[in-house]
Amino acid sequence: MSVEKLCFGVDVGGTKTAVCAGLERADGMEILDRAAFATTPHEPEPTLQKLLALLGKLKNTHGAPAAVGVSCGGPLDAAAGRIYAPPNLPGWDGVGITGRITAHLGVPAALENDADAGALAEHRYGAGRGADSMIFLTFGTGLGAGLILNGALYRGASGMAGEAGHIRLAPGGPVGYYKAGSFEGFCSGGGLRQLGQMEIERRLAQGGAAPWVRAHAGGGGPSARELAEAARAGDAAALAVFELCGTRFGEGLSVLIDLLNPQRIVAGSIFARCEDLLRPAMERAIAREALTPSARACQVVPAQLGEQIGDYAALSVAFACAAAESRGKGA
Repeated sequence: MSVEKLCFGVDVGGTKTAVCAGLERADGMEILDRAAFATTPHEPEPTLQKLLALLGKLKNTHGAPAAVGVSCGGPLDAAAGRIYAPPNLPGWDGVGITGRITAHLGVPAALENDADAGALAEHRYGAGRGADSMIFLTFGTGLGAGLILNGALYRGASGMAGEAGHIRLAPGGPVGYYKAGSFEGFCSGGGLRQLGQMEIERRLAQGGAAPWVRAHAGGGGPSARELAEAARAGDAAALAVFELCGTRFGEGLSVLIDLLNPQRIVAGSIFARCEDLLRPAMERAIAREALTPSARACQVVPAQLGEQIGDYAALSVAFACAAAESRGKGA
């Protein structure tokens, strides 16, 4: 007989916060209910009041959950349940979110950074299933990593394990994670925009340029979507951007492959959407840079949970919290 477990999840983002209810079954997860609203990044209280009210409505509709999970960008203290002014939530400094939720609902709550929460979700329900050692890379607005080692989430001594975006890949270059030439600088939405702008400036200095290049001549840079559309249409400038990004991505992955020897690396967001443009250069870099036995043992695959990953991630934190509570009570 299968055991079903009801949990709630909260995915706090810089522009949007989502609250959901999910049911865990032996064969997977079902999302029962969901609501989203605009986050107030400079002032936490309006968002906190709204999410608490929505959690209360979910409780009235579906019953009391076993636990509530919160996924949010770092820095944060997962053990204390506090958020410390992430770049996309500058006003959220020292916000004790899990304490507020527990006081409101009377159930346990847990907090994880979005990369760790995404790793839990992809490991249990997505592309990481069956892997004992797995790295999840966000590869979206920024580049963060969640580490599953020996079947369990690894947070590190101060909860900061997995900050792969801070690794320096070159002496200079696009800026990410406050560092020029970083892994995040080359491999993120912001990084691709910077690489695109650099390529635009180089092409304009040489004299001729494609229409999309001229359209961004004033600065700002093209989005990852614009670059991908141009590259798939055969534009040489856009293809050069993805060649460089893919090369740096492979170099960064090689560091992780040599250091942690994972079975699988699961990359989300931009990699999942642009795998065809990034994989050839990525694979050449891995073949050149990584130890051959480690590279052969590791699959690099796109994330599977797509646009639902935020909900799955928050609920995965909740299910893990509920399981820990159950073990603690000897159930």
